[in-house]
Amino acid sequence: MSAVLQAQPQPAHVLQRLPGQDALLTPEARAFLADLHRRHEGERQARLGARRARQQDFDGGALPDFRRDTAAIRAAAWRVAPVPAALADRRVEITGPVDPKMVINALNSGASCYMADFEDSTSPTWENLVAGQQALREAVAGTLQFTAPAVDGAPGKQYALRPEAERAVLIVRPRGWHLDEKHVEVDGERMSASLFDLGLFAFHNARALAARDRGPYFYLPKLQSMEEAALWDAVMGDIEARLGLPHGQMKATVLIETLPAAFEMDEILHALKDRVVGLNCGRWDYIFSYIKTLRRHRDRVLPERGQVTMVQPFLRAYSELLIQTCHRRGAHAMGGMAAQIPISGDAAANEAALARVRADKLREVTAGHDGTWVAHPALIPLAREVFDAGMPGPNQLHVARDDVHVEAADLLRPSLGTITRAGFEGNVEVCVRYLAAWLDGNGCVPIHHLMEDAATAEIARAQLWQWLHYADAGGEPLHLDDGTPVDFALLERAFIGLPSRLNDRLRMPGASRVNEAIGLLDRLTHADTLADFLTLPAYERLD
Repeated sequence: MSAVLQAQPQPAHVLQRLPGQDALLTPEARAFLADLHRRHEGERQARLGARRARQQDFDGGALPDFRRDTAAIRAAAWRVAPVPAALADRRVEITGPVDPKMVINALNSGASCYMADFEDSTSPTWENLVAGQQALREAVAGTLQFTAPAVDGAPGKQYALRPEAERAVLIVRPRGWHLDEKHVEVDGERMSASLFDLGLFAFHNARALAARDRGPYFYLPKLQSMEEAALWDAVMGDIEARLGLPHGQMKATVLIETLPAAFEMDEILHALKDRVVGLNCGRWDYIFSYIKTLRRHRDRVLPERGQVTMVQPFLRAYSELLIQTCHRRGAHAMGGMAAQIPISGDAAANEAALARVRADKLREVTAGHDGTWVAHPALIPLAREVFDAGMPGPNQLHVARDDVHVEAADLLRPSLGTITRAGFEGNVEVCVRYLAAWLDGNGCVPIHHLMEDAATAEIARAQLWQWLHYADAGGEPLHLDDGTPVDFALLERAFIGLPSRLNDRLRMPGASRVNEAIGLLDRLTHADTLADFLTLPAYERLD
């Protein structure tokens, strides 16, 4: 009787070659990634399909609401698993990309935690992804070093890690469920970027971190439902089983940065209850999601970005509900990002920026948040000072916020405000400059003393589309506060005037790709439908 030979499953196929990548993408690592893909890709696609169907309902006039089928979860008394000691105090977290210099500086920064970000602050070129994974692997091993390029014949500055006890706790943010990794295929399909980022990091580092009670820890972005959270739970359970780790060893903080997710905070915690340690107010993405979700609702158009602050009623309700929900369940309620960066050469402007950061952090600690985010190391002392004064213990889990009573209408409340010419043109400039930098491989860009990333750029891009398409149904267009119609002629004038605004064009990141960025933004704003994410069409242009 002849034997029938079964074809062995093939490991993930890497389409790009870079020096040193074979040490990361070993045959064993690629087999591990391929297994994750085969186990979970079907459910990922089902979840993305559910997103599209839900958005069609919203475009047809429906509004997000608390789910009737999960009322029992919200009503029941349950708590998440205990928070590990390494994450008990998270009062100041710094976020940023994963290049070696940033990784060293962030871990050495004096922050409680460092979120190594493969998502909004990283342009996912293959070179950036490989370098980032390698940098984090060396950081976990304690061997990461970096030497800056020489300047005018002088040796470059050297960077090295402090002892682990003096370093921030590492938390890794993979890309969201909606993104593919085009450089890696499994069975002829692009691999999920989420599974690639988290899976490769875990494969190389999870055991070492677990042995030191330092994780692995993750931030999970862009979730829209408890089912998407359950998918993450299944993925991490699979990884634990494959790597011989105890169930629940891998811990996660979930970013509540989509409008639908705000209505499922209890449910998301419940789906991840054995491993979740907190929720985070990802406010920039949340504002973007509010615009995107309600893009066809003419009565809920937001004013210009600078007027959409956390004192807007719909944002205050979201923040307070997150605190109440987290603390009821024994999870941390993390505050949002301060996007300001220090301003050199203008003491008055710098002091004004720092005052805004101080006021924001005071609002967070007073409301009951357990920690906050900053984008620049220089802001860490200020944020720590505010939280030290307002939060003498390691967290504020005891602050129940029983005074908070948030209804669906509170999370959807329209905002008052205006659109100025400066606000419109500022959105155009931010979009173009960020897209140009992103296409050139930079995912985090200082613009007008703010650290812009994909989340903040998305606000500007989505606002432009919504404002310009306000009159799609045949009604009157929106107007600037000076009476000028918001139409494509206004956009064209902004494009024409942009080069004169970019007087430092030769020195700005992505200067050579400005025209490409203008063309892409022009197509995105003219499209009949708002693209889900600007990084989807832009990604196809990356190396």
